[in-house]
Amino acid sequence: MNLKGFEGLDSINAYQRGMIAPLPIKFNPELDCYKKMKEKMGGDAGGTHSSDNIIKAQAIKDATMAHFILKNGMEGMTFLHFNGSYHSDNYQGIVWYIREYNKKNEFDLKILTISSVEQESPDELDETNLGLADFIICTPEDMTKTQAPSGSSMPATVPVKPISANAKTDTLTKPADTTKLK
Repeated sequence: MNLKGFEGLDSINAYQRGMIAPLPIKFNPELDCYKKMKEKMGGDAGGTHSSDNIIKAQAIKDATMAHFILKNGMEGMTFLHFNGSYHSDNYQGIVWYIREYNKKNEFDLKILTISSVEQESPDELDETNLGLADFIICTPEDMTKTQAPSGSSMPATVPVKPISANAKTDTLTKPADTTKLK
């Protein structure tokens, strides 16, 4: 979709549309995550990757993950979603879309995010990393790095049961009704 933007979604079949967020997808190019992405891709210098379509492609991913998180959340369940930090840092990306879609559903949501950062010293969080997420894992820049095995088939989302009957963190209080998202 980085070549055609949202207009490219008009050419996909019904089955493929069922795998993404309902159309039309709301888009806010003023979110810092999308503005920074555009800057990293060369701003307004021209070319495919520096156009608005690359950030629209990112927004389609974020909106789709948010849609399916709400669709698959169940009352009394904790929903754990693993994603790259770019999709949720500063409570943007997926988190922004969950909140937008939730305006229609009015679920009682508690969203917590986790991010990781590298710093010269992990003893005190750098000011630039403050507010990035609810929990921030800080590692030293010179720490040995490893890579996930090629072809890993770990699922991106995993619904899990609360640890105890009293655990109320990150639960949906109503079952997701996807008809309200359309």
